[in-house]
Amino acid sequence: MGWKAAEKLIRHWKVLRGDNVMIIRGKDKGESGVIKRVIRSQNRVIVEGKNLVKKHIKGGEGHEGGIFTVEAPLHASNVQVVDPVTGRPCKVGIKYLEDGTKVRVSRASGSIIPRPEILKIRTTPRPTEAGPKDTTMDVVLEKTYDSKTGKGMPDL
Repeated sequence: MGWKAAEKLIRHWKVLRGDNVMIIRGKDKGESGVIKRVIRSQNRVIVEGKNLVKKHIKGGEGHEGGIFTVEAPLHASNVQVVDPVTGRPCKVGIKYLEDGTKVRVSRASGSIIPRPEILKIRTTPRPTEAGPKDTTMDVVLEKTYDSKTGKGMPDL
């Protein structure tokens, strides 16, 4: 990617994977759907079941070829988050609550737009048992410095 293209990348994303959005431009204008994938390096999003195109795929080992219908990416400026109160597309702002938590809010109605639940689900589960490169617990709990005596302090 050249520096000109890098200048045009969106720095502060307002849409997230799992958001309910409405398409505001293009052949599917006025339709709403859920964001399936966000491609930040290209400023594009893929909306579930929208912007369908025919793709010709050549057959090879392990799969057969043919004409398939796939979802093509849309530019991020062509979608807007749906307001949870009014059900219409709205601009998204950011506010901080009294307890200091950062939330997304609708600029039209002022209602809070919750983070999608799908973002809380990990794609790969955390390992439950120690692997070969993990530090053992006895090494972690070993006391290497004593603040009262100064033992363990490196000689500078």
